[in-house]
Amino acid sequence: MSDTVPEQACLGEEPQLTAAEVAEQAGLPLDQTRRLFRTLGFAEHGDERAYTDADVAAMRLMTQILADGVIDHDVALNVTRGVGITMARLADWEVGELVQHVADGVPEGEPVDDDPGAWVLARLGERFEGLLVYAWRRHLAAAVARMESVRALDDDPHTTDLSVGFADIVGFTALSNEVSRERIGELVEVFEARCGDVIAREQGRLIKSMGDAVLFVNDDPMAAFATAEGIINVIGRDPRMPDVRVGLASGGVVLRMGDVFGPPVNLAARLTQVARRNRIIVDHATADLLPADQVESRPLPARPVRGFGVVEPVAVRRA
Repeated sequence: MSDTVPEQACLGEEPQLTAAEVAEQAGLPLDQTRRLFRTLGFAEHGDERAYTDADVAAMRLMTQILADGVIDHDVALNVTRGVGITMARLADWEVGELVQHVADGVPEGEPVDDDPGAWVLARLGERFEGLLVYAWRRHLAAAVARMESVRALDDDPHTTDLSVGFADIVGFTALSNEVSRERIGELVEVFEARCGDVIAREQGRLIKSMGDAVLFVNDDPMAAFATAEGIINVIGRDPRMPDVRVGLASGGVVLRMGDVFGPPVNLAARLTQVARRNRIIVDHATADLLPADQVESRPLPARPVRGFGVVEPVAVRRA
């Protein structure tokens, strides 16, 4: 089977245009068109006929967005980069989950030939596309609401006070050398899924997952503590799963490109390095914000923490 068939199945048409022809039809300079493709994360194809009418339509959309004057070129590139990174990861995730396990769900006697990817796409692609748009709109509405809430308190919608949590699997590197790749993959999937459920339940946001660790934020410090406690309960207390460590830090963070930056983010990650297995360690800012009648705090010996000098961590637990 030709290597181009799966690509055509995904794109819906055979690529027949060069980058120069896409640029001309879209009304964009060639160098700008190529840059937009690169920003979306697409590989360079030189003068190959690797593009379709859908690529022209996408570039025309970018032309219209820029012509409106609402956002400038740099902002457009930042948003485009975010779209590319997010969609690339989502596509890898979908292919890994759907195509890898397609044989388990194929009705007996139905041919899949040599291209399970095209088989899955033909049956599920349109429905997953609808789900993608639905989820994007719901998350967009939530993001707008968060920004409006921040603006009500602060003139800078990109900066706000949050409690940041970092949870990681204890001894993941050693563990990955001891068990099979399939088992490691299963552990990571369960870890991410369970952490995501706990974070959503406590009204938090999963900022990113790094395989053996997750970064999350909460507006309310007590909700952040409940999130950390919940992650330990569903991961560290499960004898089939590895132990975890959780660090929490609170303070001003910068929200940009779907990520968070600032000292609390770095400190939360550093605190996990001094936390005991299945324990929560916080900074003094977080400890001071937690209600004393619900959470017990115990200062630990001061110790050097990379990037922060000498820090006195605080161990916390449910009162």
